[in-house]
Amino acid sequence: MAPEPQAAPHAYQPETLLLSLGDAFYDPVAAADFPETTLRFRNDRAAAEVGLDTLDDGAWLEHFGRFRPLPATLPQPLALRYHGHQFRVYNPDLGDGRGFTFAQLRDRNGRLMDLGTKGSGQTPWSRAGDGRLTLKGGVREVLATEMLEALGVRTSRTFSLIETGEALERNDEPSPTRAAVLVRLSHGHVRIGSFQRLAYERDEESMRRLVRYVLTNLYGEDSDDPVRLLSLVVDGTAQLAASYMAAGFVHGVLNSDNINVTAESFDYGPWRFAPTWEPGFTAAYFDHAGLYAFGRQPEAIHWDVMQLAASLRLLSEAEPLIAALERFAPEYQRAVVEAFLWRMGRRPSGSDADRALVQATERALRETATGIDRFFFDAFAQPLPPTYGEPWTEVRALLDAAPLRADRSHSYWQGEPCSMLIEEVEAIWQPIAERDDWAPFHAKVAAIRVMGEALR
Repeated sequence: MAPEPQAAPHAYQPETLLLSLGDAFYDPVAAADFPETTLRFRNDRAAAEVGLDTLDDGAWLEHFGRFRPLPATLPQPLALRYHGHQFRVYNPDLGDGRGFTFAQLRDRNGRLMDLGTKGSGQTPWSRAGDGRLTLKGGVREVLATEMLEALGVRTSRTFSLIETGEALERNDEPSPTRAAVLVRLSHGHVRIGSFQRLAYERDEESMRRLVRYVLTNLYGEDSDDPVRLLSLVVDGTAQLAASYMAAGFVHGVLNSDNINVTAESFDYGPWRFAPTWEPGFTAAYFDHAGLYAFGRQPEAIHWDVMQLAASLRLLSEAEPLIAALERFAPEYQRAVVEAFLWRMGRRPSGSDADRALVQATERALRETATGIDRFFFDAFAQPLPPTYGEPWTEVRALLDAAPLRADRSHSYWQGEPCSMLIEEVEAIWQPIAERDDWAPFHAKVAAIRVMGEALR
């Protein structure tokens, strides 16, 4: 594996704050005993931020493949309990079915972070599932999180991917297929569905405890005000929706149990990046109605946040919650302008021209079927090339007038745009599946990180 850039040392700072919620919020579980543990990806850049980059590969495999507890944090894995709406249908039979929270610790900025798993074995919430993750699914999640991080989306980060030596049967890919266990680093794993469960059970005391936990430990505010919590989630999720659109990203399954109350994107299943600006583009083959299509993602996320507001009625009157919800649309409009301008290498001017530039860009992208990644690459901090003809006249004029925030001096801009379309994902997976060749995978991760440096 290519070495990571060296970061300033950060001391390991373990925490156990999740235990303060009490055992009604989780179930202690044990990790699966895997036949093998072969390290496929370790994110030393993320590990450096939580003081774990000094682990050698042997210790890494013990902690993130065999799940030997890290020092002074959670003594055993905890599968979290929650409910949620799945494609707008309420499901009270949810919870961590193939994952658990393994550890809590502080990052270099003092944020409380969780190390959570995917594919670590069965739990009381597995239902009929085997609790496993396909290796291809793990590879896809690495690629998704690396790409989104580079494109400025607040996302969980894939911390580790270890192949486990098992053969899995799946109905959506050729089987038997290889298995893996993934660890992700997230700013908490509390979901909107965590609040829905407590509202469903009419558990006011636990709801108040969870509100305080989130506000105090994840937002750094000494409060148990449910309206304040909703306001923060509204702002954060509006910004998340805006960043999805500027990235051309389609999450695929924006159920309420997949929305983190820190507004950090996570849990990547049938994701896609849209090749062109097609609002009806979907990621999940089973999303027949297009509920979570590219252009409907802001609506879907807003609907999920409405379910949080409904849950918080256990603690609050409706009027202030409604007032907080009404801020989603204007915050989204502000955030989407900011996200588009950032990706185009411009700074907001604070004038109506900012919004006009975004609207004109969306129109031209849709009318011309220009590639999303191609356009943002060409538009970054320079006049549009002459190949952009008449439909781009308004965009060109507004871009020329927008204040620059960056230039094209980074070597990335001398090549071609980095993208992550489904064909590229399959091309990366094919040599892994056929001959265990990981070189294209590691090369792509390195290329994505170069793009992220250039955009910053």
